[in-house]
Amino acid sequence: MSRRQKQPKGNNQRSLIADTSKSSPITEQYRTIRTNIEFSAIDHEIKTIVVTSAGPGEGKSTTAANLAIVMAQNGMSVLLIDADLRKPTAHYTFGVPNMSGLTNVLTKQGLLEDTVIQTKVEHLKLLPCGPIPPNPAELLNSNMMNLLLEEAQVLFDAIIIDTPPVMAVTDAQILASKCDGTVLVLSSGKTEREAVIKAKEQLTKVKARILGAVLNNKEMDSGHYYYYANN
Repeated sequence: MSRRQKQPKGNNQRSLIADTSKSSPITEQYRTIRTNIEFSAIDHEIKTIVVTSAGPGEGKSTTAANLAIVMAQNGMSVLLIDADLRKPTAHYTFGVPNMSGLTNVLTKQGLLEDTVIQTKVEHLKLLPCGPIPPNPAELLNSNMMNLLLEEAQVLFDAIIIDTPPVMAVTDAQILASKCDGTVLVLSSGKTEREAVIKAKEQLTKVKARILGAVLNNKEMDSGHYYYYANN
């Protein structure tokens, strides 16, 4: 096992509450996010959605996974792409192999339809990261990425793309410029206001369409909720 492919420490299995607790208040908030995105598509079709954050540890990957689940539960054919080619986690979240994935398709070592994995959630398929490459930004900015997105839009109703944080590397900006919309995930009490402003500026520079922001870990009377705010 190479240095880049080491298993991370600890238990990385995420609790996919939208799947395990369909009637919980948090799951209902994910449905609200889904509904708001649907309303955002009145004038412009939204099929490819980037989910990112200002910095690490703000809940973007958990949000992307649960958003993909509630979309699939609504009868949509959904593809979740782990495009965090530096620190992928989706394969741990769904308990599937990461032997091949996005990087294999982008380097022409596999076909999209053969590489996607059916998750335990009906209508939801996952394209894991695959082997971590030495040149993530170049791969994501390649013509092969454009072709992959075009093919995915033919095969699926919605494509949710988990990317690295905006302030860390340029990957999120690259994909946001190629996709129909971007959702920015913020963590209450952790994400600094200045970081939010800078992240939005970076996305605006590449003419990304910011659909809104998800504020998570905001403690309310009944527990932790997720909120969606349109810009």
